[in-house]
Amino acid sequence: MKAPGFWWRARPGWQSWLLAPLGALYAAITAHRMARPGWRASVPVICCGNPTVGGSGKTILALDIGARLLARGCKPAFLTRGYGGTQRLPVRVAGQSVAEIGDEALLLAACAPTYVGADRAATARLAVADGADVLVLDDGLQNPTLAKDFSFLVVDGAAGFGNGCPIPAGPLRETLAAAIARSDLAVVIGDDATAAATQLGGLQVLTARLLADTDLTGRKVYAFAGIGRPAKFGETLAAAGANVVQVHAFPDHHPYSEADLRLVLAAAAGLCATPVTTPKDATRLGENLRDRFDVVGVTLAWTDPAAIEAALSRALRARA
Repeated sequence: MKAPGFWWRARPGWQSWLLAPLGALYAAITAHRMARPGWRASVPVICCGNPTVGGSGKTILALDIGARLLARGCKPAFLTRGYGGTQRLPVRVAGQSVAEIGDEALLLAACAPTYVGADRAATARLAVADGADVLVLDDGLQNPTLAKDFSFLVVDGAAGFGNGCPIPAGPLRETLAAAIARSDLAVVIGDDATAAATQLGGLQVLTARLLADTDLTGRKVYAFAGIGRPAKFGETLAAAGANVVQVHAFPDHHPYSEADLRLVLAAAAGLCATPVTTPKDATRLGENLRDRFDVVGVTLAWTDPAAIEAALSRALRARA
């Protein structure tokens, strides 16, 4: 489902005012749910969450943190709901299909042990029993079942907080004030076009940008993606030197059919361009056509690399 355009305007319009009572109800229900105490694990729990719907870079941040924890000699495990998959009971990712556990789980599992399940406390228990000494949640800021020791509030600099209203009047999963109150640090990814950093109260704000893992200088590419904001992928490719002739946007977590993929191949061929997608999308392409597409991943380039290391040290000390 595509988010309505009025969600991302700088100020609420008539649609938002009309839906404001429902938005207030949604925020109140979330606040009531979050008031419940969660199960506290015996190891530090680090959450990468955001206040809005859609992709803000939570998975990319989780992967970055996971890699840093591994470099420190830790034994991290990722916890994720497995959005788009059918798996609900807690399970470790080990050979399941994208239809079972979702695309994000497959990306995370390539970095460190990953556990999928609707109940975050249950997945945490399983991960700790398997030997994890720190847990990293990809999403979960609005999930009360597992107590967090340190929460990163992840913000897409280009999209910010939209019109600042809760669902369905706007893109917020809860009030911004509530999300800030439960967070320890904010990470703004990309240029802060919406001045989101000025709306975060006293939270420390770190900044980073997405960096393509491939040099695309001079290459003509046809980008396609089913992520929270496909235009962001196109911008990242252009920053890597690509001539992006088109960005074909699919819905987030879109299950690609063969017809979808042949349409992309035909469109790219018509423009004499290479079809390029994200690693997340690549998990949903199907075996028979996957090798027809180039896959370009992204990493985080931190404005101040020492600051994220210091923040991670704070997160690990939170349980000391």
